[in-house]
Amino acid sequence: MATGIDKKKKRQHDEFDVPWKEIVEGYFADFIAFFLPEAHHDIDWARGYAFLDTELARITRASVIGDRRMDKLVKVWRRGGNECWVLIHIEIQGDRKSEFATGMYVYHYRAFDLYRKPVVGLAILADESTQWRPTEYHYELWGTRQSYQFTAIKLMDFAEADLINSTNPFAVVTRAYLNAKKTRQRMQERLDVKWLLIRNLYESGFDRQQVIDLFRFMDWVLHLPEDLDARLREKIVAYEESQKMPYMSSIERIGMKIGEQIGEQIGEKRGEKRGEQKGKADALLQLLHERFGSVPKSVRKKVTAASLDDLTVWIGKIFKADSLQAVFR
Repeated sequence: MATGIDKKKKRQHDEFDVPWKEIVEGYFADFIAFFLPEAHHDIDWARGYAFLDTELARITRASVIGDRRMDKLVKVWRRGGNECWVLIHIEIQGDRKSEFATGMYVYHYRAFDLYRKPVVGLAILADESTQWRPTEYHYELWGTRQSYQFTAIKLMDFAEADLINSTNPFAVVTRAYLNAKKTRQRMQERLDVKWLLIRNLYESGFDRQQVIDLFRFMDWVLHLPEDLDARLREKIVAYEESQKMPYMSSIERIGMKIGEQIGEQIGEKRGEKRGEQKGKADALLQLLHERFGSVPKSVRKKVTAASLDDLTVWIGKIFKADSLQAVFR
């Protein structure tokens, strides 16, 4: 049975790993450009890429190294035409791990043994220790020597000025994450930082969908108590009105608008009120899955049977709620 401490650690882990997973999958090319530019220049992006979840499961199934939910195995093509497999391990846990380098090595040799393709290891170290910088696994005994080196990026090494001046979405992601770590116990300071980051996001030159996606990441990792969140929303609305933002009336309603649009489209096609209800229910279930992962059968049943009014309320809560249960309170 999980203890109170275990549950607290899990909540802290989940606070960051879900948004990281979404943003990496949605902006993989930008991710590589920001953290591994040498690879980005050598990849033929016109040929696309693929996340190999099934293949990764074969590698990790017997792993005893620990929680690997943020590992990614991605198939890309090099500009010269050669196929390449890139193993990306994103470490988002704040604590250093004694077996971290061992885990990187185990994944590397398992991937290479299964597929006989070059495997590139990239570790994103999001902890706060200045001393912990694993980049190599090795051992030597009786004339036998094994050494595996991988690239490790320490988020805390990024200078604020460089992040502000960068046009890569992961500069925004890194700023938001680092500030979330710094302000974990200082909510008033987090409010001020979050508002500054949001204003920078508006002025960044990103397109509408990028703003929405980056705001979702930012809103998740820089979560605020309800009273401070309400103050932030007032600032956002006032700013949008003063700037006459052309693509969004209020970022607070992004989730609701997405759900309503999906529901209305499906409802219009069916030409009946039941179609609208079904459309909104499907939209809410989709958003719940994206935000919190697997949706329990009991919740699916509740959503499917809900009224249009209830569905509208729940959709409006989805990006402010810090848990699945909070959506339905």
